[in-house]
Amino acid sequence: MPRPAPEAVRRVAIIGAGTIGASWAAYFLARGLEVVATDPGPDAEVKLRQFVERAWPTLVRLGTAAEARRESLRFVATPEEAVAGAEFVQESAPEVKETKIPLLAKLDRATPADVVISSSTSGLMMSVISRSCRRPQRFVVGHPFNPPHLIPLVEVVGGAKTAPETIDWAIAFYNAVGKRAIRINREMPGHLANRLQAAIWREAVYLVNEGVASVADIDAAIAYGPGLRWAIMGPHLTFHLGGGEGGMANFLEHFGPPIESWWDTLGSPRLTEDVRPKLIEGVAAEAGGRSVAELAAERDAALIAVLEALAKTRRRRKK
Repeated sequence: MPRPAPEAVRRVAIIGAGTIGASWAAYFLARGLEVVATDPGPDAEVKLRQFVERAWPTLVRLGTAAEARRESLRFVATPEEAVAGAEFVQESAPEVKETKIPLLAKLDRATPADVVISSSTSGLMMSVISRSCRRPQRFVVGHPFNPPHLIPLVEVVGGAKTAPETIDWAIAFYNAVGKRAIRINREMPGHLANRLQAAIWREAVYLVNEGVASVADIDAAIAYGPGLRWAIMGPHLTFHLGGGEGGMANFLEHFGPPIESWWDTLGSPRLTEDVRPKLIEGVAAEAGGRSVAELAAERDAALIAVLEALAKTRRRRKK
């Protein structure tokens, strides 16, 4: 079938309905799309529907499409059934190369040539996982940030054989359903955002191991400092403001040399048997007895408040 315009997509297939796939399903439903999902796990359909039920009040609070219906979710037994009639496919199978390669090849065989197939992979490269596909030109990475039903970011990058128009279409589709899709110009392990996270965490681990500060205080340094600014703008624009009226040029002139000297002292730690207990014990102390579920609920409640505040600010800016 001919590829629809990105904003005209009405049915999507979710391949893999674990944490990421279920979150994608809830989000697409909230945008008024039909969702057909599949997952081989035990009780996968029950877990998926429970996730959608839990997420729905939040999605309504953030704003759903007029045609959004939880009843637009259908669960089927196989990937072939899921992609039948789908205009877009979001694959979110486990992050295992040996799983994704044959799965993508199966999806390739089961779908018409024009259907874009996107993988949620957080670090694998499309050139690798699409190598068994006959039509790799229509495969793309569409990596969300967890949880996808809340966080707008989607990283889009193609493989060596992905057609440029596939990337353009995928970006337009994600943006049409309310995401903030960014284009990654070439493949890198971990893509972009995860590499930035990894760079910051590497230095955080180094500072823990060097005894510079506790795990809790290092986390606080981000959460109560630059993390607040990063919810509004990234590091380059932040430092542009740091340069005052002279902007980035002034910032580089005055702060460039000392920052370069800090770069020279950044650590390159390894997650050794000596380091791991420090991190585990430090996080336990910081959590203060709160479970992972309780911490996730706190995170999501704060994240929703931030998203609502940012949306309000951006609406004012557009007026």
